[in-house]
Parts: sequence; C-alpha cells; structure tokens
Amino acid sequence: MRRGFFGVLSQKRGGNIPGLRLNATVYVFISLVLVSILLLLLLNTNFIIGVKNSGLSVFFGIRGGVHQLTSFVSRTALSVKELADLRKEHTELLKQLERFEEMQRSSAEIYQENIRLREQLGFARTITYSRIPAEISGRDPNNLFSAIVINKGSYSGISNDMAVIAWQAGIQALVGKVIYTGTFESLVMPIYDINSQISARFSVSRFEGIAEGQGNAEAPLLMRFVTNRAVGEINTGDIVISSGMGGIYPPDINIGRVSAVNSLEYENTLEINVIPMIDFSRLEYVFVIGPSDLLTEGKAGP
Repeated sequence: MRRGFFGVLSQKRGGNIPGLRLNATVYVFISLVLVSILLLLLLNTNFIIGVKNSGLSVFFGIRGGVHQLTSFVSRTALSVKELADLRKEHTELLKQLERFEEMQRSSAEIYQENIRLREQLGFARTITYSRIPAEISGRDPNNLFSAIVINKGSYSGISNDMAVIAWQAGIQALVGKVIYTGTFESLVMPIYDINSQISARFSVSRFEGIAEGQGNAEAPLLMRFVTNRAVGEINTGDIVISSGMGGIYPPDINIGRVSAVNSLEYENTLEINVIPMIDFSRLEYVFVIGPSDLLTEGKAGP
C-alpha cells in the first residue's frame, strides 16, 4: 500500500495533467492580449491627447473653481468695506443735516426776532410819552397769580405804579402796571390779576366802568358799574379803552373787546365781559410808560 501512494504521487509530479495545461495556456493568452491592447493604446496619439485633454480639463476646472472662490471672497470683502464706508458717510451726512437744520432754525428765529424788534421800534416812535422798553424775563412764582417779571428796574428809571403797554399784532394795548421795582428787574401786575382795577370806557359809546381781572389770563375781564342806559348801545366786538381816571394809566390805551353783555336783574348796572387784546401767552416785549417830565429820552433807551 505504501508503494501505491508514492506511485500515484510520482505519477502526478512527472506526468502531464490535461486540465492544468489548458488553464495555463488561457492565462498566457489573456495576458498577451491585454499587453497588446495597452501597447496599442500607448502608441495611439489620440489616446495620449485624450488623456492629456482630460488632465487639462480637470486642472482648468479646479483652477476655475479656485478662481471663482477667491473672486467671491474678494468681492464679499470689498462689499463689506464699501458698506462700512457708506454707513460712515451716511452718519456724517446725518450730522451735517442736523447742523444745517439747527443753523436754519437759528436763522429763522433771528429773522423773526428782528421782525418783532422792528415792530416794537416802530411802535416806540409813535408813543407821545416817555417809554422804557423791556423784555419779559420770567414770572414770579411767589405771587398768587404769577406777576410778570421784566428785565428793567430803578436803574433804568422805572418806579412803582407806572403803566405797562405792549404792541402785538399791530395793536397797542394795556398789559398792567409796575407793583415792585428792583435795581435791574421789576414785577408787573397784569390786567387779568384779581387785584387789578382799571378805569375804562367804551371807545364809541363813551360809557364808563371799572375793568377788573378774574385771576386767569384765559378768563375775560369783567367791566362793572356800567349804567343800564348803555344796554342798547354796547355790542359784541366793541373796543374798551382806558379812561385815564386815577392818574396811573394814560387815556385811550386799548384794553380789550366786548365778548358778552350781561344785564343784572334788580340792578341798575350792566356787567360786561371783555377779552384782553394782549395774548399774554405770546408776550415777549413791553414798554413801561410815564409822564414825559419824569423820564428823558436818554434814560428811556434800552
């Protein structure tokens, strides 16, 4: 049996097996075919050019992508910088616009103030008695009805009980009288003060009465002690002026206009509502007036 095994082995080593020889032949043939094809491809110019073109296409594609990417980044950075510059310019333009608007407002205010001052100057030239121009500088909070504070006092020749008038909307009208005089400032009691009493008359009918304040600039004055005989001769809109009685207020200074006529039952007098001609909420400049023998033109100046 040992001989038989070694005999078969020796036969396989030395002998020829048909299946193995066939497979080797096929492998060699396939290899030769592949080598031939590869040689043909390498020797073919079109193939080489195709490979070269394919490589260049890939290279240029990558290069184009990189270029587009870098261009996008550059454009983005440039856009961000331009946006920042535009914002800076916008801020500067806004500041310049604000400065221009402030200058424009200042110019308009100066222009309006010049108009008002020219108006006051023209009015001052028409006054036949001595006058001291003054400007409203505030109101006295300790006074019950907020007396008006003006920026002129005894240094300018002002004294107590001097009348105060103003020129507003082309009309000369009564403001009140001086009740306290300091060196450089004075207090003026306006005609609407509850303690104010003015001897007055109607400019047309010439009936007389006493115009009293009600303590409020928005409330009308009350003209009392007007005879009942005037009931048919007094109409809404009639002008009330100072009569000059009492020696404080000069005569013929406008006080206000009639807004209502009230006939009091069981009374022999009328009560007249009078709206002041001066709009105290817009009052800026006044004139303190007095007899010409007390003041001189030089002292009456601003």
